[in-house]
Amino acid sequence: MSIPARVAIVGGAGKVARRLIPILLHRDHEVVALARGDDQLRELAAMGAAARHLDIEAADEPDFAAVFGGCQAVVFAAGGGPDGDASRKRTVDLEGSLKAQAAAKLRGIKRFVQVSAMGVDADPDPARGDVWTAYVYAKREADIELRRSGLQWTILRPGILTDTVGTGAISIGEMVVPGPIPRIDVAQTIASCLSRPRTAGHQWEIVTGPHPIGTVLDELTAS
Repeated sequence: MSIPARVAIVGGAGKVARRLIPILLHRDHEVVALARGDDQLRELAAMGAAARHLDIEAADEPDFAAVFGGCQAVVFAAGGGPDGDASRKRTVDLEGSLKAQAAAKLRGIKRFVQVSAMGVDADPDPARGDVWTAYVYAKREADIELRRSGLQWTILRPGILTDTVGTGAISIGEMVVPGPIPRIDVAQTIASCLSRPRTAGHQWEIVTGPHPIGTVLDELTAS
């Protein structure tokens, strides 16, 4: 598996994606950032990305495949957001991922990195409400289907996302002690996975920790 020259980001206007774009550009990837709003597309283009229109909920698999043209990898970094709308957790977080997976296969794209969430394999606490329950099930099902997809997948499950300054260091494993992680460090981890083909086939939880991102990924995939 080669390192992808052009990477499509589903959810390209999101907070993680906006941190990922300059990292990928700095590492000499081309970036196709997908968003639905005209203002978002102009902002993404100003960042140096090739901005393409995609309404995750309205688009079908051929629409996804069309905007994936010329790409060798897909990053699914979309989320329904904290809007209190339980239905959007399914239409964005689950169905959006499924359409992106299917479109990647239509395009012959193998590499797929998905941003999920820590703890979604555990049954959700009913006390946290219907929206949280829908979110957990959507993320869990999206991850299950990606693992079954036959794609060269990596699933990253960050802890509580923050906008603090990144440290460039993480704790990472199949399960880690819950904690926060800056969005910039999630973005750095995504980029570092894309440049390391051996990270395919792994699902990891990530939080802030003591290990430099590149070093720990190399150690985890050395065998």
